[in-house]
Amino acid sequence: MLTQEEDQQLVERVQRGDKRAFDLLVLKYQHKILGLIVRFVHDAQEAQDVAQEAFIKAYRALGNFRGDSAFYTWLYRIAINTAKNHLVARGRRPPDSDVSAEDAEFYDGDHALKDIESPERALLRDEIEATVHRSIQQLPEDLRTALTLREFDGLSYEDIASVMQCPVGTVRSRIFRAREAIDKALQPLLHGT
Repeated sequence: MLTQEEDQQLVERVQRGDKRAFDLLVLKYQHKILGLIVRFVHDAQEAQDVAQEAFIKAYRALGNFRGDSAFYTWLYRIAINTAKNHLVARGRRPPDSDVSAEDAEFYDGDHALKDIESPERALLRDEIEATVHRSIQQLPEDLRTALTLREFDGLSYEDIASVMQCPVGTVRSRIFRAREAIDKALQPLLHGT
């Protein structure tokens, strides 16, 4: 994979003392990392602070990066752990409130219900979107993380297993259970039409 090779070259440059190479890695991954962290923190300003902290931790630990996994997998793991530590330090878990930035990201490109919209169809679409969003937020953390890494970030099962430090079979099971929970929450809406 070309991007993995490019990442590895940049990592090696950073390890040799080229700080500009790390800037390129930050530019490449900052939006993905911020999107990942906002799913945990649910506050844009806090998420930016946590993302910055995650990149600082990654920079400091980069000398120990051996390339056993892809750089982005290693970076995602640092970002997830930094977000979790941030929440624990604040004595809280992610709130279940709606976040408009997350809604926009999740539903951008969803054209399934965007044909000719009657008020009833628009209401149903809004209810489905809210139900899916609420269902994702109510999932246990391990299911939510596996699902969001797969569906939002497009990571492979193998990469998710590396990020979450668990077997691929466990990742598949968690994603299946997460999808099953969302499907169950949607059933009353879908069968009522």
